Amino acid sequence: MIYAANFKTNHTRKTTKDYIKKLQEKIVTKKTEDSVYIFPPSTALDHFEGDFTVGTQNAYPAQNGAYTGEIGVEQLEEFAIKTILIGHSERREVLGESQEIVSAKFAYFKEQGFEIIYCIGEPLEVREQGDSAVMEYLLAQFEGIDTSYEDLIIAYEPIWAIGTGRSATVEEIASTHEALKKTVQKPLLYGGSAKPANIKEITSIRGVDGVLVGSASLDVESFSQMILS
Repeated sequence: MIYAANFKTNHTRKTTKDYIKKLQEKIVTKKTEDSVYIFPPSTALDHFEGDFTVGTQNAYPAQNGAYTGEIGVEQLEEFAIKTILIGHSERREVLGESQEIVSAKFAYFKEQGFEIIYCIGEPLEVREQGDSAVMEYLLAQFEGIDTSYEDLIIAYEPIWAIGTGRSATVEEIASTHEALKKTVQKPLLYGGSAKPANIKEITSIRGVDGVLVGSASLDVESFSQMILS
């Protein structure tokens, strides 16, 4: 299983350092086949040693340059970071990243040899239209994306379940993952209000290869409990 923590705009440099130190102490007993990823805010990126991978939540598709407020490969190389989240719904919905921008970013970081966790998801109004509408919406988010890329992980996150406390039902997750697996044969994570109370149920669903965790990952006790469940 893959357990990925997306801190979003939470934690500081100090609290991230403390968190990772505690996490490493707690996950020494995790299953050897399980993988752990941490995506702290860019101000907290650093060199960290342990049985986990630190990635960036976002970066501009350039080595460096005149891109105010962004970080590029030059900044990531300082900390040997080669993993990135791309396509998260908050980047699409809140910050206005179009599929064209997302696919260009994907292509660039693929060329740089990054491991990419690529996020897709649908809003509630699409979910309410039924499975066929959901799949049409999701598959459109693969436009311009090389789904055969070796270092690719997909994260399915229904937008209506992110940070709401409402997770998709077992049936919704199972049917969506099954349909996606027919198109993209890559590790497939579920994200959307995953937490200690439902982690066993989610990870036992056929077609679920792990979870991308938001708010429940901010507390090290909560996240480590999910990993060791």
